Amino acid sequence: MRALITGGAGFIGSHLAERLLERGDEVLLMDNLSTGGMDNIRHLKQYDRMHYFLEPIENRQLLAELVDEADMVFHLAAAVGVRLIVESPVRTIETNVNGTQLVLEAANKKRKLVFAASTSEVYGKSTKVPFTEEADLVLGPTSKGRWSYAASKALDEFLALSYWKERRQPVVIARLFNTVGPRQTGRYGMVMPNLVGQALANEPLTIFGNGKQSRCFCDVRDSVEAILRLVATDGAVGEVVNVGSNHEVTIEGLAQQIKERTHSSSSLTYIPYDQAYEPGFEDMHRRVPCLEKLERLTSFRPKTTLVEIIDRVAGYLGEKKKKIPAAMPRQAASSAY
Repeated sequence: MRALITGGAGFIGSHLAERLLERGDEVLLMDNLSTGGMDNIRHLKQYDRMHYFLEPIENRQLLAELVDEADMVFHLAAAVGVRLIVESPVRTIETNVNGTQLVLEAANKKRKLVFAASTSEVYGKSTKVPFTEEADLVLGPTSKGRWSYAASKALDEFLALSYWKERRQPVVIARLFNTVGPRQTGRYGMVMPNLVGQALANEPLTIFGNGKQSRCFCDVRDSVEAILRLVATDGAVGEVVNVGSNHEVTIEGLAQQIKERTHSSSSLTYIPYDQAYEPGFEDMHRRVPCLEKLERLTSFRPKTTLVEIIDRVAGYLGEKKKKIPAAMPRQAASSAY
């Protein structure tokens, strides 16, 4: 297969590219490096079946050419991270909505299958845990920019499903739940790399809010496996499917486990949301996926334990720190992602 990955130099995109190349596929990567980086894909240059293009998907001509050459499109390019979303809502909305429209438009000319990455954020403030794909989405007011990301990704889903229903453009949509692992950056507030990085440096572990909010963390290898199984399943076309782990942990509990696994002397520091982001910032208390649909369609559910995930992230950051003696200061950890 020849696959096009938008956002291919990003965290998930680079792992997906690596897996495709390892199994013998040809990969076309498109990324403007706004949140991704060459470090994520430098090791993939050994493959002559990997071709990368450092351009935004707004380059319609190049996008059209790459879609035409590909057998399938994995659309992962998006604005990510709570800090980026709060600080740059215009960029968030435009990147997510316009990018998805351009990809679907280009793919529809030849009916190329499009995998669209969505997010658990679309469930908003819903309290009906675990979240099922057909459940109502409960978003906050438009006056709070924090919900712009959720709204933009929900619109992406509406657009993709409309292309399928009206124009028979094949699409598969996955709502990703807190995918974590090596190569994920803490630059935009991702909680796992930030907490692990702080623990390795024996710095205070910064927790936003009271730390009682819970999340389910899924190893990126499991997310990639689920994605590849979904696009290979005819029954997944035109469907929205949750992808993630359903093993719940509070952010406070996560910090404690990270301390134990890294043998850190760090203390826990709690920062109110108003100080961390903006006045009136709202968070989701629990975020747990129902995985019945994923398992029914693919006979798979993520299995990597939280302990193994922490060890993998710690190992990666430890090696990275050895290569970069004068590391940049870490951002405070976000408990929202």
